[in-house]
Amino acid sequence: MVEQLSEAERAEALDGLSDWDYDEARDAITRAFVFADFSEAFAFMTRVALLAEKADHHPEWSNVYNRVEILLTTHDAGGLSGRDIEMADAIDGLVE
Repeated sequence: MVEQLSEAERAEALDGLSDWDYDEARDAITRAFVFADFSEAFAFMTRVALLAEKADHHPEWSNVYNRVEILLTTHDAGGLSGRDIEMADAIDGLVE
């Protein structure tokens, strides 16, 4: 089973994810992305979906035209885990 991050581990991990916001109520991280148009947003979501399938770790997300909002938490762990941090890093790699 995947372990939830401790408070200290979470604080250290969040220091490295400057573009992600911590959602205390959900013990999750979120980030909003804005693209030029729907095609770019959808292409980004497709790349994220491939990462998620490979990692067997799927985001909660929404898309409206050129905006994509992603929330990462590990339901099995009851909150934020190392898997979420790894996925956030991989997603950031797609847009950098």
